[in-house]
Amino acid sequence: MEIVHTPVLLEECLAYLSPVGETYEKSAFMIDSTLGEGGHSNAFLSKFPNLRILGLDRDKTIQSRARERLSVYGERMDFYNGWFNEFYASYPEDKEKPDLILFDLGISVYHYEKSGRGFSFRYDEKLDMRLNSEEGESAADIVNNWREENLANMIYLYSDEKFSRRIARAICEARSSGKIESSKQLADIIYNAVPSNYKHGPIHPATRTFQALRIAVNSELKRLPEALHDAFNVLEVGGKMGVITFHSLEDRIVKNYFRNLGKKCVCPAQQAKCTCGGRECAEILTRKPVEPTSEEIKTNSPSRSAKLRVVRKLRNASTMHKLAIEAEAM
Repeated sequence: MEIVHTPVLLEECLAYLSPVGETYEKSAFMIDSTLGEGGHSNAFLSKFPNLRILGLDRDKTIQSRARERLSVYGERMDFYNGWFNEFYASYPEDKEKPDLILFDLGISVYHYEKSGRGFSFRYDEKLDMRLNSEEGESAADIVNNWREENLANMIYLYSDEKFSRRIARAICEARSSGKIESSKQLADIIYNAVPSNYKHGPIHPATRTFQALRIAVNSELKRLPEALHDAFNVLEVGGKMGVITFHSLEDRIVKNYFRNLGKKCVCPAQQAKCTCGGRECAEILTRKPVEPTSEEIKTNSPSRSAKLRVVRKLRNASTMHKLAIEAEAM
């Protein structure tokens, strides 16, 4: 089977999230929250023979590729098809708690190159972008049905695109003559909407808009705060959780939540009595985010914006921690 995606920060993940001591001796349990083609899971299973992994992914197609790739590990590898936030929110109390949890929030290169769902503007494909093509609005639904103001706000919020209003206006003008149905069609509309000097910049002028659409279609930022909090509370005390992010909005959510876990109190300043527990919930193992080396960036360009943050759990987080991260994510 051809492997399309190269996992980022792989050696750093193996080092920071390694099962150690008694955890390793008792046959450690890990949850790979974003399995993809199974690159990280494959490396962990290969390096740590006593490790078992449960891999989550919402995309049945890419999960079937991971099943084939990881079949050599037999019962050490198990699979769950669904959104990670829903999985952690409904995690049974009597189920084994994981010693390790990993989130890799990047979209697999497979989706850009092989899925045929319009993730990339380099191909002329149906404009979809859904990880689960059976639910929710597609990218085509959004560009054809949302009001101009809502489109502009979404594009700016999720990608910091400075020409978001010009792009939204051009999309609305184009759809008045017929539906926008393909990725190439949308990319051409964006290209023609921006100033000439922007067309020849370091990235294609459609890059940020496509990113924003993908985030909106899959509710990526909306799912993250809840998933982080619930996953942390599912984690075994003493266990480690790592998150790889790829853009500033994701990283800010993760950084702030981990920072709050490391505080003694996260109650509002005006609150007279502490109700959050008054003790740190986690030890922050990466005071600064771990970033790829120049060598990795040369050989795997999608890694250039990756950041890894890791914490070790001391105790469960309170509802106050969840409210704090949700407020910061708004």
